[in-house]
Amino acid sequence: MKVILLEDVKSLGKKGDVVDVSDGYARNAILPKKLGVEASGKNLNDLKLQNQHKDKVAAENLENARKLAEVVGKTTVEVRLKGGEGGRAFGSVSSKEISLALKEQAGLDIDKKKMHLKENLKNLGSYEVPVKLHPQVTANLTVKVLEE
Repeated sequence: MKVILLEDVKSLGKKGDVVDVSDGYARNAILPKKLGVEASGKNLNDLKLQNQHKDKVAAENLENARKLAEVVGKTTVEVRLKGGEGGRAFGSVSSKEISLALKEQAGLDIDKKKMHLKENLKNLGSYEVPVKLHPQVTANLTVKVLEE
C-alpha cells in the first residue's frame, strides 16, 4: 500500500514522502497513529499543492533576502567607544551593539545571531562584518569603530 507520511518515521521516511509499505503495517501502525494517510488521488494532489506553495514561499524569502542584502551591503554603521593609546579601545564592540546601532542609524532590524563576528571588535577602525540573511545569501556590513 502506498502511504503519504504526515510526520517523520524512523527507518521509513520523512514528512511528505510517498512510501510503499505492507497493508498490515499501514492499517495497524501508520494510519491509526496518524503518521500517514493513504496515497489516493486527492491526497496526492493535496501534497503536490502543498509542495508548490512551499516552493513559492521559499523563492519569495530568497528574493527578499537578496534585496535586504543589497541594502545591508551599502550601509555603514558607526559605533563609538572610549579610545586609548595606539588605536586600542576600552572595551569591545559585540554583535549585539552592532545590531542596536544598525536599528538606530539605518532602521534595519537584523538579529545579532545573523552577524558572524570571529571575535569582538577591540580596535578603532573600519571592519567588514558578514551578515547571513538566508542560507544562500550573505551580505557584508561596514562597521566603523570610532573614538568617543
